[in-house]
Formats: sequence, C-alpha cells, structure tokens
Amino acid sequence: MKRKILISTGGSGGHVIPAITIHDHLKENFDILISSDIRGLKYLDEKFYNIMVIDTPKLNNLVLLPLSILKVFFLTLRSLILLKKKEIQILISTGGYMSLPLCIAARILNIKVYLLEPNMVIGRANKFFLKFCKKIICYSENIIGFPKKYKNKLTITNPLIRKKYYKKKLKENDNEKFTLIIIGGSQGAQIFDEILHESIIEVSKIKLIKVIHQTNKKNIDVLKNLYLENKIDNTVFSFDQNLNSLIDQADLCITRAGASSLAEISLSKKPFIAIPLPTSKDNHQLENANYYKNKGCCWVVDQIDFDKKKFEDLLLNILLNKDEILLKKNNLEKLNYQNTWNNVNQKLLNIINEN
Repeated sequence: MKRKILISTGGSGGHVIPAITIHDHLKENFDILISSDIRGLKYLDEKFYNIMVIDTPKLNNLVLLPLSILKVFFLTLRSLILLKKKEIQILISTGGYMSLPLCIAARILNIKVYLLEPNMVIGRANKFFLKFCKKIICYSENIIGFPKKYKNKLTITNPLIRKKYYKKKLKENDNEKFTLIIIGGSQGAQIFDEILHESIIEVSKIKLIKVIHQTNKKNIDVLKNLYLENKIDNTVFSFDQNLNSLIDQADLCITRAGASSLAEISLSKKPFIAIPLPTSKDNHQLENANYYKNKGCCWVVDQIDFDKKKFEDLLLNILLNKDEILLKKNNLEKLNYQNTWNNVNQKLLNIINEN
C-alpha cells in the first residue's frame, strides 16, 4: 500500500504552483492529498487533485486577532481529525500562514513534516516550524534569515517547475521583430497595467518590436487599442494556462520576482527584467531577483524609485545590444544545465524516502 502524503498550500500561485509540482513528482509513488485555503482553490482543478479545504485566517489584523486565533484553534482540532482519518504519514508544507493548523496537528501526531522554501528569504511560518520539521527544501544554501543551528535540516534541490516547462521547443523564437513579454499585470499591479506600456511605445519609435502583455481583465481593451494606435504588433491577455508557450515566443521578459515565476522564466532561458513587488514580506522578491542578477542572468529595476527615462534607456540598450542578451542567455543555460524533470524527481524521492 502506498504511503499517504498531504501537501498543505494555499493563498497565491507562489505557494500553490510548487504544491502542484510536488504532487506531479510524487503521485506515482505515494497516495497524495492537497489541502488549500479558499484563495488557493482557483489554481487547483478537482479533476486532477484530491483536495480538502482548510481555510486558515490571516493573523495580521489586531482587532480580529482573538477571533482569528480561536479559528486557528478549531482548525487545528479539525486537522487532527483529518490527519488521523486519512492516515496521513507525511505532511509537506509550501509555507505561509495557511499551513499553520496542519503543521501544529502533524507535530502533535508525530507525523513527519517537510517544509518548502522557494524564496531567498525564509518565510515566517517556515522559520517557526524549523524546530519540528524533518527537512526544509530550498533552492540555495544562502537563505537570508536562516538560523545556523538548523543548517543540518536544509536540503538543496533545483527549483520546482511544472513539467510543461521542460518540454523542448521545436525551434528557437524566429520572430523578425524583437518580442517582449510582460508578466505580472493580471493582479492589477499599476506599474504593469498603466506605466510600462508608455515606455514601450516610446521605444517602439526607435526599434520595431512585438509585445505580449499580461494585464488585468478590465484593462485588456485599453491596452490593445493603445498598441494598435501606435502600430505595435501585440497580444494582450489576462490569464493563460499555456503561459510557457507565450514565454517561448519572447526574446525578453519583464516580470515580478516571485520564486516560481523567475524559476520558470530561467528554465526557459529567457533573459528578464525583474521589477520586484516592493511590499513583499521581508522584501523577498528583491532577494529572489538579486540571486539571478548576481549570476548575470537578468536586470533588476526598483519600482519605488522607478524612472521612466532610465527604464526606456535600459530597454533600448538591451534591444540594440545583442551581445548583452546572448550573455544572459548563456548564463541561464549554465545555471539550468542540471535542472531536468528526472533529476528533481529523483531528488524529491530521495528526500522523502530518507529514514
């Protein structure tokens, strides 16, 4: 009989996408369930995953804190019942407050707990549970804020990336026009929805380009019309399950700096400009971007001090300097040469099967 694993996740795609990837790596060898809060359900399809809902409240509102703590208490009791009823033997948490009741319940029941930290700064929930976990899976040894006394629990793997990103392209992008893809506007980020296109329009007056632009649903028609008015070949969209194929069409990406997004772009060997979300907890998006910048794979732009003219100069320099793009692509190639689906699969199996 297969051992039973529960993967605890929820919230943003940055948590749920790694959970899905872990599921796909382990599903042949284990019986797997996924737990998520309400927010995370939009990333999960019940046709493919065995899902249960643990809707943990945020603990960041002082007024509602007593009520939230009480709810976490009752969710922990519910988690104890679920873990016993489902005969869960291993819990894998992708981090975040969403996993709090399940991790507490797993600790009480002496169930093995594995943590995943895809960011370059250790998350607060993961830091809290380091003492009780068996291993924490990271993409680098140099995690900011990681307590030295738990270094023995740290295990390194290549980034967890969805299988479709490993599929080989039939040929490289052969567009005559330099193609930009802008990823990150679907959540309504103002800089992606209302600012970047102005710079792109200015640059298009000097260099012929094509634009693939992800934006908020309500902004699609506005952006399409702006690009058409300025005679810019464009594809504007809000959400696309086949984002990997759109990335394959591009020469350069402009993106936020979530760990999963950067890992997928990196594996696709596409140089990118990262504009980290300045409000990300402990500024982890900036640290994620700097990891790739320090390896010569990308450029990083600070949103707080965003200067439209400097950004346009940067874009033009990239578009007119093919050597710079080629250098970044070569560095991405070196960074990812061992990142194969089979290598990551074997690493995960070794971690879980370790006594």
